[in-house]
Amino acid sequence: MAPAARWGSRFWISLGIAVVAGMLVALFIGRYPRPYFLSPTLLYEDELARQVLFGLRLPRVLMGAALGMALAGAGLVLQMIFRNPLVEPGFLGVSQGAAFGAAFSILFLSSFPLVIEALATVFALVGLGCSFLLARHVRYGEWHLRLILSGIAVSALFATGVGLLKYLADPLRQLPEITFWLLGGLWGISWDDVLYVMPFVVPALVICLLMRWRLNVLSLEDETAFSLGAAPVRERAALLTAAVAAAAAVISAAGLVGWIGLITPHVARRLTGAEAHRALPASLLLGALFTVGCDTVARSLIAGEIPLGILTSFFGATGFAFLMMHKL
Repeated sequence: MAPAARWGSRFWISLGIAVVAGMLVALFIGRYPRPYFLSPTLLYEDELARQVLFGLRLPRVLMGAALGMALAGAGLVLQMIFRNPLVEPGFLGVSQGAAFGAAFSILFLSSFPLVIEALATVFALVGLGCSFLLARHVRYGEWHLRLILSGIAVSALFATGVGLLKYLADPLRQLPEITFWLLGGLWGISWDDVLYVMPFVVPALVICLLMRWRLNVLSLEDETAFSLGAAPVRERAALLTAAVAAAAAVISAAGLVGWIGLITPHVARRLTGAEAHRALPASLLLGALFTVGCDTVARSLIAGEIPLGILTSFFGATGFAFLMMHKL
């Protein structure tokens, strides 16, 4: 029996407290002041401490939580709708499509956040659509394998496009911006970034949460879903658009951050069971906790900040291997 079923409401209260506590702890941990912990009493005495906490760490922690929730939620929605536990935004052309759109905007249009978000969302949807259409025409293997292979091919094509854009970029002005953005990280996040991203992420995640009761039905065949009262094509399109829009918005601000959308839904299902109305909220909360924790380590462990994408890939891949080898 899953822990959520054994513990009942205590599971959700504990998980919610863990997320809030993790975000609060992240606010006070960092390389200023030494030794890596900002005492609350120091806020009354040190103006720099207040600026660090409210001007730098608070928007960064909020963006980290939004990043984790968006990627984790998108991963679970994609896995259920495509009936494939091995897909996530990075495997279906969504992340690389968003990266291509953002790099294209930086190079040819504008570095204004709203323009970058719009282009990232458009090309993320294009990447997902191309992966799905290609999978339907592949003549090798079962659906699960065809979708993965198609996503790999589409992601590779967009990665090639990003490489070409980097080659064409101004090496002194545009190339460093694109390169650091592709590494994935929250080092440059400000309140302006939070205000630009949240209007995209919050409504998209609300749509996913409101429709989470339909995910189990939409994961069935079209005929079965229709017989149960669903409009499979329209409802799947709405959920996929919301999930991809949320993922593209955070990718446009934070860059490519992998594995969150794959590992978090698996952990959530281990804890809550396969029902989407429980697994999706758990995935959102676990994604926020995981990302904020990784970002705290990234900016605190050494003097030079570690790119967030490196840590999430390391811990995500390690955790995924552990889950595959052990039955919890």
